Amino acid sequence: MNGRPPRVSVVIPCLDEAATLARCIAKAQAGLVDAGVDGEVVVADNGSSDGSPAIATLAGARVVAVERRGYGSALRGGIEAAEGEYVVMGDADDTYDFSRIAGFISALDAGNDLVMGNRFAGGIERGAMPSLNRLIGNPILSAVGRLLFRSPVRDFHCGLRAFRRDAILRLGLAAPGMEYASEMVIKASLAGLRITEVPTTLSSSPGREPHLRPWRDGWRHLRLLLLYSPRWLFLYPGLVLGVAGFALTLALLPGPLALGHTRLDVDTLLYAVAAVLLGYQLVVLAVFARIFGMTQGFLPEDPRLRRLFRVVRLETGVAVGAALLAGGLAGSAYAVVAWGHTSFGRLNYSHELRVVIPSAGLLVLGAQTIVLSFFLSFLGLRDRNA
Repeated sequence: MNGRPPRVSVVIPCLDEAATLARCIAKAQAGLVDAGVDGEVVVADNGSSDGSPAIATLAGARVVAVERRGYGSALRGGIEAAEGEYVVMGDADDTYDFSRIAGFISALDAGNDLVMGNRFAGGIERGAMPSLNRLIGNPILSAVGRLLFRSPVRDFHCGLRAFRRDAILRLGLAAPGMEYASEMVIKASLAGLRITEVPTTLSSSPGREPHLRPWRDGWRHLRLLLLYSPRWLFLYPGLVLGVAGFALTLALLPGPLALGHTRLDVDTLLYAVAAVLLGYQLVVLAVFARIFGMTQGFLPEDPRLRRLFRVVRLETGVAVGAALLAGGLAGSAYAVVAWGHTSFGRLNYSHELRVVIPSAGLLVLGAQTIVLSFFLSFLGLRDRNA
């Protein structure tokens, strides 16, 4: 390389991969030659005890020891130690063909920031992926990712991918485990990076016990997808609950509601008001989660929330909360007066609860609005003092 830094670094995370590691390194070296680029192979060893580091060194790779356990930790350590402008990452189990990485590098040269392999487009060898993952897990999680983040990626969890090193480092990826793969795509999508896919193949690796645990790792991937999307986790369910509960509350206020042979009365009204309260809480949680994600660097800036701090002041929230409290107190007073007309005796619950339940709901909403307005103002202190 004539003393110049390599243009491409192939990063391979490794934990006890002595049986297949040398083949992967040889294929990666062949792939760099085929692509016509200067490159290096970096093996990020995650504490192997089977001689993998020595095998990697003999094969011509540079070994980087990563103490913190986990697939994501190993990859992050390898990427940080890589010297290339581009990074190609892939597993050390010889299921991906590193000798065919020229297409990934060409896609980066075309201006893309992240190039994902697509195993469903390139081909999956029989027995290389469990049927549960191939038919259900990967397609569903990838579809959820496309829906939540408007990502073009159809194979979220392909282990063979390439990217501009500086672009990915700016994302601040932190997941220590297998969900690191999803975090990369999520944050790249949220940051507006240019993403494309190229077909790749997945081969079986006989005699090797896979590190993947389908149910545990699948849940961790899904959890990460939801945590990075407050809209789908909190906002949309909250809006549906709140609107549906409010509509049902209005329908039940005048009297019982007959739907065919079914008669909805005050017991349904109680659940309708509860839906309004829960929906309100979820919507507010969506706002708080978005603000927290922005301040901690998990989520990109949202100009709409910045404008919210300028328009919705603490005093506005307190005034709205006070109005709701006043409505709840007025309804409660009306119910007490009506009870007094019966000498505080037996009540017509079907009538009185139509006042008491919504009034209690207004009291809770009013108190929540005042308290949450103070908390929202607290979250915005830094922006207002800037």
